Amino acid sequence: MRHTLPIAPQFYVTAPQPCPYLDGRMERKLFTALQGEHAQRLNDALSKQGFRRSQNVLYRPSCAECSACLSARIRVADFTPSRTQKRILKKNEDLTRSATSPWATEDQFQLFRRYLDTRHADGGMADMDIFEFAAMIEETPIRSRVIEYTRPGDDLTGDRPDREGRLTAVCLTDVFDDGLSMVYSFYDPDMTARSLGSYIILDHVEIAREAGLPYVYLGYWVPGSRKMGYKAGYDALEIFKGGEWVPLGNPADHRAELHPLSVDPIAEQVAKISLPEARGS
Repeated sequence: MRHTLPIAPQFYVTAPQPCPYLDGRMERKLFTALQGEHAQRLNDALSKQGFRRSQNVLYRPSCAECSACLSARIRVADFTPSRTQKRILKKNEDLTRSATSPWATEDQFQLFRRYLDTRHADGGMADMDIFEFAAMIEETPIRSRVIEYTRPGDDLTGDRPDREGRLTAVCLTDVFDDGLSMVYSFYDPDMTARSLGSYIILDHVEIAREAGLPYVYLGYWVPGSRKMGYKAGYDALEIFKGGEWVPLGNPADHRAELHPLSVDPIAEQVAKISLPEARGS
């Protein structure tokens, strides 16, 4: 007789620490280990319920004072770039995209350091060394890819012409059964005119379309956070709210998520998580 049993991971909660998105708030995370033969299926299932991956851990914000961190994704089939986004695509037509296995390189790390030092020098990742960077890229128990973008070399005429191009942007991307998840991206901080952060998102929509995947997962959108506000500028955006995916609509309609009464107790949050089944016999 064949039967199925639910995969039953253990969930834990981190200690409170200052929120990186909203001043004066404290954050905590609900998390579980991502490992073993069921890792891909657990990741696929929980990512559809607002979880994100960091190396071998799946986590979701579970703060005591608000529920403002809302997982966001783009519906690929319904997405239409704005006029500004079309200009961004045009500016970056010369970039070459390549997808590789999750393996860290020295070129990636040098670009990563320049990006952090320029854009996030006081952030939580500011002190990462090459070993921690390699762990971020390589420690993945699921289907992941590193998407690299290179531009033509500046000098094709000298004694040592740069024919392979220059690394311009990188995105660590997870592949789900229903989409792509942009785990972390970084890019040349000196090329602000190219709007490379936006371009990487737009190109991931194209990658998902080419692969027949319906969604691109962008991480969290946070009402009231300037740092995360840009995600509301993408067409066909959905957020995970109240246990279901709903269209973003007017961003101002989600201010209630900043209220303490919007938060369910931890036990109720865990009880509502839908877990995949483990196939057995």
